[in-house]
Amino acid sequence: MQTSFTPEQLADPHVEHSEKILRSCVHCGFCTATCPTYVTLGNELDSPRGRIYLIKDMLENDRPADEKTVLHIDRCLSCLACMTTCPSGVNYMHLVDHARAHIEKTYKRPFMDRLIRNILALVLPYPGRFKASLYAARLGRPFAPLLKSIGPLRRFGAMLDLAPKTIAKPSPYAKPGAHAPASERRGRVAILTGCAQPVLDPGINEATIRLLTRIGVEVVVPEGEGCCGALVHHMGREEKALEDARRNVDAWMRQVDNGGLDAIIITASGCGTTIKDYGHMLRMDPDYAEKAARVSALAKDVTEYLSTIDLPPPSVDPNLTVAYHSACSMQHGQKITTLPKTLLKAAGFAVKDPPEGHLCCGSAGTYNIMQPEIAGQLKARKVRNIESTRPDVIATGNIGCITQIASGTDIPIVHTVALLNWVYGGEKPAGVPEARPGQRTSLEALVEAAE
Repeated sequence: MQTSFTPEQLADPHVEHSEKILRSCVHCGFCTATCPTYVTLGNELDSPRGRIYLIKDMLENDRPADEKTVLHIDRCLSCLACMTTCPSGVNYMHLVDHARAHIEKTYKRPFMDRLIRNILALVLPYPGRFKASLYAARLGRPFAPLLKSIGPLRRFGAMLDLAPKTIAKPSPYAKPGAHAPASERRGRVAILTGCAQPVLDPGINEATIRLLTRIGVEVVVPEGEGCCGALVHHMGREEKALEDARRNVDAWMRQVDNGGLDAIIITASGCGTTIKDYGHMLRMDPDYAEKAARVSALAKDVTEYLSTIDLPPPSVDPNLTVAYHSACSMQHGQKITTLPKTLLKAAGFAVKDPPEGHLCCGSAGTYNIMQPEIAGQLKARKVRNIESTRPDVIATGNIGCITQIASGTDIPIVHTVALLNWVYGGEKPAGVPEARPGQRTSLEALVEAAE
């Protein structure tokens, strides 16, 4: 794609980076076939190619964002399926991140839009505030249908629909500290506690820590870490996102310098995509560029790390069928596609790939709140595809997907690591069917995993 930025514009490193991305696009349109919003809406401007033209026009002419551009950029899920499909290697993620930051600086949103974005940014990244909001949602849930019928308030109705009916008790595993291995130490890792996940499902990190310590890995919950910054980053609030990133880099580097770390374990794939990008996000900060790059290199999804360790023989042969939903941030953001399924197969599960597995479920951070109609269509499509495999249970690696898909099906959905923890000596996840009488040997399961 030809561009015509001025030398003065290219002096801005953000513009220079985006200009290189724009020039790598060859207009082929392969991205349109895998873009969830284009597949759903059929509008060229709701495809990556269409959005790239809008972003180019906005940045090249150095003009404030307008309503049309904001509409179509806001409809982008940042699922990054386009990056998996693109034959030219267009880094759409960095381009749309720059566009959102430009929108945040130059466009004044309508009052209700600003209000809900401010509420989300002030509540979701903070576990205490988030939990308090869930208790308040209990009182407001009966009014959800009414709110959804009133245009400006429909997003508040969507929030109430997503709020869980039961609120988990605080987990001691979320407190800073070290969890010693149960046997000879094989490694030392830190784990991201995060923000929304420990409120919605603290059992995910509990299962991770129990599994890792059982197989000989010391797990540290660092003092001072918190939200990865993904939520505000995707809102275009770059300064706050970088503040979150710096705080986490400091927390993890203290552990690197005092005992060393083999990895930083991430159990929410949406967070993993952002943390693995810290090196880019902080590349121009002389105090953090090198440290952020080291943190990004250490960041590993829990399934990535488990794939590097010799696991013990399974203590349970579950003999259940699992539909594996690969979160967009897992398959497109981190390019992790086979490892979770290989681990599940080796653990004794029959793993099914749902049709159209490349398409987003509609969660996408806060997308199911900000764009409830499109998110609802994507959820219905995802649930149909998953249910067509007739699974006993659904596994995935992202809390947002768990929340979204669970609201559309009665099939139990759990984190991949919860199933692995069960098979390798831990508790069975709530809602998962009992293991069926064994019909396969462990050797057969390993052969299936290798295939």
